[in-house]
Amino acid sequence: MDREGAQAWLDRYVAAWRSYEREQVADLFSPDVAYRYHPYDEPVVGREAVVASWLGEGAPSDDASGRDAPGTYDASYSPVAVDGDTVVATGRSTYRDTPGGPVVQVYENCFVIRFDADGRCREFTEYFIERPTGR
Repeated sequence: MDREGAQAWLDRYVAAWRSYEREQVADLFSPDVAYRYHPYDEPVVGREAVVASWLGEGAPSDDASGRDAPGTYDASYSPVAVDGDTVVATGRSTYRDTPGGPVVQVYENCFVIRFDADGRCREFTEYFIERPTGR
């Protein structure tokens, strides 16, 4: 993985989160992916399980953040370190209660991502913190 490939994957990640298109989400991940919404979570294992989790299908999970209404989520992430198949990326996620409304939540994010030989994510761990109001 190189910096350009990592940025392209991150851009596709944001596009998939915005669209909730099953194929877009699935194309990001290897068949045996291990995905953690928090570093202390047991991973969601397998592409289909991750897709179902993203789409809010099946039993609710304390691990997942829930499906965002269209137009209420935006984000921008970029790689800060690339070492072989491992990428560390940082960025910001913003949320609105209604499309076009004021931003009500901002999260600073750090992702640790490992890729397979085909450029699909095989391991994903998210670290995040909510930005205090007014900052």
